[in-house]
Amino acid sequence: MNPVFIRQADKDDLLNLEWNGEYSHFRRLYADTYMMVEQGSALIWIAEVNGSGLIGQCFVSLKRNRPELADGIVRAYIYGFRVKPEYRNEGIGSRIMQTIENDLKKRGFQQVALNVGQDNHDARRFYERLGYLMVGADPGFWSYIDDKGKRIDIHEPAWRMVKYLG
Repeated sequence: MNPVFIRQADKDDLLNLEWNGEYSHFRRLYADTYMMVEQGSALIWIAEVNGSGLIGQCFVSLKRNRPELADGIVRAYIYGFRVKPEYRNEGIGSRIMQTIENDLKKRGFQQVALNVGQDNHDARRFYERLGYLMVGADPGFWSYIDDKGKRIDIHEPAWRMVKYLG
């Protein structure tokens, strides 16, 4: 396999975050998140392979309107983490998470939180292997405006997990 490069996304990467249309319904959400990147309250990380393009992505809120998730000082929140299926179980997800955690430590963050779907047992085991601890449940209600301008309401019951970046 060609080398995998992990870097922060730039504006030219936004269309590629849609994974050839699979996630085009998140187009506005991605654009809004990139605006938060420009304001310094979020990060978008991508993994890419020469010749194969984008193979992984992860969003990080540094500060949001729910300080129990990301307060801009001590705690950040990871979401939208995915690796294309054909690249899973090759250590790429672990490398992405390690890169993000190292960056957050350099920024002075002491804790990172995330939610994982209660029915996503593989992802929960993955996060536990990386040192994340389950601290409770999250009802998982959220919404977004899709690429056609329609509000989409989501209910994904989740487990809240936290890792201390000591």
